[in-house]
Amino acid sequence: MPEGDTVFREARSLDDALSGRVLSRCDIRVPEFATVDLTGETMQNVASRGKHLLMHTDSVSVHSHLKMEGSWHLYRHGTRWQRPAFQARIVLETLDWVAVGFELGLLELMPRAAEDAEMAYLGPDLLGSDWDAAEALRRLVARPYTPVAVALADQRNLAGLGNVYVNELCFLRGLLPTRPMTEVTDPEGLIALAYRLIQANRDRVERTTTGNTRRGARLWVYSRAGQPCRRCGTRIRQGTLGRTELEGRNTYWCPSCQA
Repeated sequence: MPEGDTVFREARSLDDALSGRVLSRCDIRVPEFATVDLTGETMQNVASRGKHLLMHTDSVSVHSHLKMEGSWHLYRHGTRWQRPAFQARIVLETLDWVAVGFELGLLELMPRAAEDAEMAYLGPDLLGSDWDAAEALRRLVARPYTPVAVALADQRNLAGLGNVYVNELCFLRGLLPTRPMTEVTDPEGLIALAYRLIQANRDRVERTTTGNTRRGARLWVYSRAGQPCRRCGTRIRQGTLGRTELEGRNTYWCPSCQA
């Protein structure tokens, strides 16, 4: 599942391949921007901000969000694509590489000068060079009655956490996902743990919160409904816990370890 660490790695890979290179072909398959041709422009850099990926050319920022199904691939010319062509939303080529964005949940172009204003709502980026823990804390506790799982997932508070990290953080801190922020006794520790976890995984293809990279042993509770808790043996539960703000979210918890 794409979270901040996934987007960070994709941005780094794209930056290594495209930065400083002239675009030799541009094919945008989103109606609003289908007539835009960036051919001849230089890719200045590719960066991530939380779960957002930003490709900077001479004139525009190509902004994409993977959502649930999206991904960026890099291919050498003539190499067969690993996903069907009808899923491609944008194709950018240089002399050496073909970059393809598949099933992107969001794809838009904006003037470079407008980017900061458009992205200003995001909280501090857990993987950014300008990470600000104090600002993240201020935002996280600003709505004291918000369930902790909702507060952690809100990109306006901390940019980069998705459902996997949110569920794992709640387990590791012994917090029921619906517990309001006002009852979280150590929000600073919660933020510090979030930072350590995502930093530890930013260079890993296989994400782990248990410290065990063996298949099937990487996570504590996420996607483990009905399986025994790795700490106490109680069956992991899945649901919304009756809070409307958690509806539609994949929420997992241990009834014994989390309260």
